[in-house]
Amino acid sequence: MLSRSLPSCAFRRAAGAAGAAALALAVVAGAAFANANAGTAAAAAGTADAALLAPAAAPSIAELRADRARNIVLPQSDLHYRETQRYIEDIPDADYVHATAAAHESFRDIKFSVRIIWGLYSKWGIEASWPFLNWNNEKRARYNELYKTFNPVHFDADGWMDFFSRCGMQAFAFICKHHDGFAFWHTKTRVKQRYNYTTGALEPCDIAYSIEDTPFKRDIVKELCDAARKRGIKIDLYFSHPDWYDADFRPYNYHPLATPDVRANPRDYYNAHGGNRRRTILTPERTPEETARLVARHREQIHELLTNYGPIEAMCLDQWLGRDNWPHMRETVKLMRKWAPNTLFRARGIGNYGDYFQPEQFVPGKKENTGMPWMSICLLAKQFSYDPNPKNYKGTAWVVRNLVDCVAKGGSFMVCLGPDELGRFHPKAVEQLEAVGAWLRVNGEAIYNTTPRKSVWREGAFKFTLAKDAKHFYALTDKWPENNTFTLTSFAAPPANSKVFLLGYDKPLEWKPARGSGQWSVASGQWSVDSGQKNNAGGGAGAGGKAVGAVVTLPAELADPARRPCKDMWAFKFTAGE
Repeated sequence: MLSRSLPSCAFRRAAGAAGAAALALAVVAGAAFANANAGTAAAAAGTADAALLAPAAAPSIAELRADRARNIVLPQSDLHYRETQRYIEDIPDADYVHATAAAHESFRDIKFSVRIIWGLYSKWGIEASWPFLNWNNEKRARYNELYKTFNPVHFDADGWMDFFSRCGMQAFAFICKHHDGFAFWHTKTRVKQRYNYTTGALEPCDIAYSIEDTPFKRDIVKELCDAARKRGIKIDLYFSHPDWYDADFRPYNYHPLATPDVRANPRDYYNAHGGNRRRTILTPERTPEETARLVARHREQIHELLTNYGPIEAMCLDQWLGRDNWPHMRETVKLMRKWAPNTLFRARGIGNYGDYFQPEQFVPGKKENTGMPWMSICLLAKQFSYDPNPKNYKGTAWVVRNLVDCVAKGGSFMVCLGPDELGRFHPKAVEQLEAVGAWLRVNGEAIYNTTPRKSVWREGAFKFTLAKDAKHFYALTDKWPENNTFTLTSFAAPPANSKVFLLGYDKPLEWKPARGSGQWSVASGQWSVDSGQKNNAGGGAGAGGKAVGAVVTLPAELADPARRPCKDMWAFKFTAGE
């Protein structure tokens, strides 16, 4: 376990005994309900619900051993793991366990999903939050006033979920709050201090900075959760740890407000430019009271999302708050597990306390050697939020290829897009994703309710998935077989009475063993596609001279692309026979 010794950062140097006591009172008591982040730690603690914020019962030794045996750890190549491993222990505390095995299995069953990136930035058609860091103060001031005119009159939660259903998506993730701090739900928390970019000074305030402050008013998170649940679509709520509107959150994670200590110790705050970016503003160090408000508001917003909207399958945490905050964050994540024992938490900002991780803008090159589920997220266009340029949308074939690539390697694929300021998705996004849904209506059985093969995940241009009952497997390719025939050798030949199908074509295909002769022995009435083969993508000979692989011949009529059941990618099903 990594050491928990913390750096002598400016806050710790500045906090005297009284300040430390005030901070401890606010944090330990929770200070996590309506007005919990009001003026002082003592006042906040007076409104806390002690029962809710009490630690959960410690797991039994058997439960703890079972949890650790699941190998739920981040791969060491993960960017977010590398950034926080200096202070987040590799082995979670003994009073913490991950979401249940059943919840993890349900999450792994999500093969295709969508993340919706939406915010005030959609009014200007720009990327989510990040451009704010490069603007001058006049433009920042204008941006922070956009909530007053945000009115997405075309937003229709039922329409969105019907669209996702037609596209074959099993889950959606929604940006409840991005780094700019604007919240899409009716939060009871209040921002108590912000920076006035017109006057150039910190100023007190009392605002939720949420959808309730807009002309639209409605709780968008609630409407989306209700609509999704009616259709059996799983729910993943995104929440950003940093908050660039709330001055109490400075200077974490590229906050536009710097402090002297972030310039001396940038990595402690995940602020790689050390607060020296040209547009970053130097402000005083946080006081203990400001830190108490930060911890309380951050904790209560997470609590609201996990408990106000029914069962939530996943919470997509993003970025992190830094080294000196980790003891508080550790306690927060333990409370999160108490509040939502079956919710999977994305590992960003919480290390191996997390349940899943997300490669961003790429698909891993091979199957990940970890028990932690993964879900690759990639942009459908060229930015996370609404992209007005139709030429930037990557196309149906791109989505299908990435989906198959992820599922074959044991992960899942999440496509990312955003609606415009009025709540409408780009027509090009709708067109391309509806076509993915059409492809899945033909080939979905090769994607849903499958697992990766235990050994090889690909052979040549083919990628494999395996039915959960292991009685049949699928070989998918985006290259139509030359001369209407193909050969695969990375498995023992199927039993003689097995059949091979092209999904969407109702007649069985001709096939024969690729090498050797005889019938492969079926143990216990079940065909294990991973038996008797070498552990490499090139295949190998079956054991004991048994027949190997299959040569499949396609009907001549399918040489005409117009007569094939789909385009972009084709799925071949190998059954175990009757």
